[in-house]
Order: sequence, then structure tokens, then C-alpha cells
Amino acid sequence: MTAIATFRPATPRHLLGELGQTATQRRSLRHFAPNWFAAVMGTGIVANAAATLPLQFPGLRGAATVVWALAALLLVVLSAAWVVHWTRYPEQARSHKDHPVMAHFYGAPPMALVTVGGGTLVLGREVIGLDAALAIDWVLWSLGTALGLLTAVAIPYRMFTHHHIEPDAAFGGWLMPVVPPMVSAAMGALLVPYLPQGQLRLTMILLCLAMFGLSLIAALVTATMVWSRLVHYGVPQSGMVATLWLVLGPLGQSVTAAGLLANVGPSALPELYAKGLTVFSVIFGVVTWGFAMMWLALAAAVTVKTARAGELRFNLTWWGFTFPLGTCITGSTVLYGHTGADIFAVAAVVLYVGLVSAWAVVATKTIHGVLIGPLLRPAGSVRP
Repeated sequence: MTAIATFRPATPRHLLGELGQTATQRRSLRHFAPNWFAAVMGTGIVANAAATLPLQFPGLRGAATVVWALAALLLVVLSAAWVVHWTRYPEQARSHKDHPVMAHFYGAPPMALVTVGGGTLVLGREVIGLDAALAIDWVLWSLGTALGLLTAVAIPYRMFTHHHIEPDAAFGGWLMPVVPPMVSAAMGALLVPYLPQGQLRLTMILLCLAMFGLSLIAALVTATMVWSRLVHYGVPQSGMVATLWLVLGPLGQSVTAAGLLANVGPSALPELYAKGLTVFSVIFGVVTWGFAMMWLALAAAVTVKTARAGELRFNLTWWGFTFPLGTCITGSTVLYGHTGADIFAVAAVVLYVGLVSAWAVVATKTIHGVLIGPLLRPAGSVRP
């Protein structure tokens, strides 16, 4: 899920071991980067999407809760590793903001925080209780939202003023810093009912709607540049094919956010605006869902073509197959809830099967790569 080969999520077991090993053995932490948090995003969306899937069967929610716990553990371990990295290798850590590719992946940590926070409220409450789950969600959502708003401004600013961008440089990773506010808008909707009625609840839903607009418009501008790059320069190198799937992220998440905000609208907005928000969520959602399905078909076609040519070799950009696809599932689910149209229920279930399959493959290959070492060693950059 990055344009360079240094995107290296690690397993909790490995990183916990590293934090307690000798200085020589800890050298791999030198290459830690914010894009590792994409593993938390990809794992968390597997759990969150299952919680509301139209087709529920015995054991699904329990399995989703286990996956949520895994995502939470990954978040804790990677956060600790990030702190150690900043402490031991501050110069390298600071250099990420100046890298024309890596800088964009500062958007991954805030999305990881908010994703796990939402899963805590939806799934974790059955394990730790509502009060604890709500407190944890508020902390993670607040921290993730603050960081996400910062990346949405700071990273584009650095693109405009510090980075030298080639004409063919646009790729899906450019969406990473501007999508976090959309994730916050969607997960913030879950918190609205727990606020006191009146100004606090009204402020919360309006803040979520503002973040929805902020992220949507920035993502549309960026996606247009990605499309232009594809038209003028062709598909990316084989190692970058997975980044095409990142465009699905803001599409699916915007449908999800609009639907979830419409669900809580009646409790926070005047009746007229609440009804209008519901109508908007359906019309916007169906239209955007249609484009998302078209992009999914295009991304899948390029992926299959690359695989048939024998060029689709594993690297950590493959995490791009998970979270963006998961947002299309949650978007399909909320559309099914608002319209009752079976097409959205079928789409959600079919896409979820694909998500679980992709996650299993990527997670397995990632763990294998971490254990044998190559994913923890530096590699050269690859242009998108």
C-alpha cells in the first residue's frame, strides 16, 4: 500500500520480540515507517465489515471480535514501535515527511486509530463493556481525527511547497492523507447518539458532515489526477498495481459515512434536515457506489492482467487490496439498510468473501516475509 518497497508491517510477536532484543537485533526498527499502520487498517476493516454484514450466521460475530482484538493488538505494538523509532532514529523518522512518496502515508496511523476505535464500540463492547468501549473509542477517535485533519492540510501543503513532483508521479497513495477525515466522519456517526441532546450532539454531526465534505472534494480532485496519470502514462509498474485499489477507499467510505450520518440525523438535526440527509445519502450513495464498482472492475482487470503475465509478485503494497475493498462492503451494507435492495446485500456478501480471502493471503505472506527477514531490510525506491 505504498509506492516504495519499505512498506513493512510486522506481526505483534515479532515486534514485541524486537523491542526486547539487543541493539544489533533491533536495527530493523530503523526502517519503520507510518505505512506499517495499513496492516491495522486492513485487519480492522475485516472485523468492522463483518459486524453489520447483511448475512449473519453463527460464529461470524465471534470471529469478527477476535479479528478486532488482533487489530487492536497490532495498533498497540506498532504504536510502541513508532515511539521507539522516533526515540532511537529521530533523523530517519523526520525524513519521512520530506519523502515525496512516504509522506503521504502519514494518513495511515490516524485511520488505524479511528478504525480500531469504531470496532471497539461495535464489537469490543461485548468483551469489555459499553462504558470502557465508549471511553476507548472517544480517545482513539479524537486522537485519530486530530491527526487526520493535520495530515489533510500538512501533507498537501508540503506537496505544494517542498516536494518536486514529476508529471507521471500521481498514484493512489496521494489519497492517503486526505481520506482520514472521511473515516472520522463515518466512525463519528457511531458516537453521536452517546452525546447529550442539544448543541453537543448538533456540533458533532455537523463536524462529521464538514469532514465528509473536506475529504470528499479533496479525494475527487486527487482521483482525477490519478485517472489522468493512467490515461497519459499507462498503468503503473507491477509492484504498484495494488495502489490502484486505493481509489476505492474514499468512494466506499463516503457512501458509508453518508449512510451512517443519515441514520443518526433524526436524533441531532431538525426534522427537515434529517429527512434531507437521508435522501441525500441514498442518491449520493447509489451514484458513488456505481462509480466504485466501475473502478473495482478496472483495478481488478489490471491486477489479473499483471498476474497472468507473471509479474504480480508479493510486496507490502498488497495491503491496498484490503481496507479500500472493505469500505465498499460497509457502503453496500448501509445502502441495503436504507433501500432494502437485495443487490446491495448480495454485493456486500460477495465482496466480503473477497476481502477475507485477500486479507488471509496478504497477512500470511506478510508474516512469512517478516519472519524470514526481507521485509525488515531497506530496499530501493520504485516510482509509481
